[in-house]
Amino acid sequence: MKAYALRAIFEPGGANGGGFLNSVFGGSPGFGYTATIVTLAYLWFPYMLLPVYTGFERLPDSLLDASGDLGAGTLRTFRSVIFPLLIPSIAAGSIFYITVKVVGGTTQMIGNIIERTLLAPNQPLAAAFTLWPISIMVVYLVVMSRLGAFKNL
Repeated sequence: MKAYALRAIFEPGGANGGGFLNSVFGGSPGFGYTATIVTLAYLWFPYMLLPVYTGFERLPDSLLDASGDLGAGTLRTFRSVIFPLLIPSIAAGSIFYITVKVVGGTTQMIGNIIERTLLAPNQPLAAAFTLWPISIMVVYLVVMSRLGAFKNL
């Protein structure tokens, strides 16, 4: 339902007047990359927030105290202490991001291409296209495993 609500917000101008952004601001980015990025950020934010919050909870206070005692400021502490320790949490949260087709419009994404080849019907070509996302996910999960994203889940 949230994706369809965002679809109504990003509706480009047309015969029916367009969506919310078009009526309030006089223009809308329409369906495409911008709408997809905003929708992904909105829908999957809790799934990214939970691993990062857990990473912050497990951050030892002694490291923050040591950083302050050694004269590091807030930005230096974040860059040198907090962020490197949160990389596994950020990696774990990023696994949940998927593509939302509802607001993707005519954007060429691999999921849309696979769907169109299945509807064609050209199942061997669709199976060949399916190998790319599977291969990318396997490589991504191996990299995340080596970064230690799954050790403390």
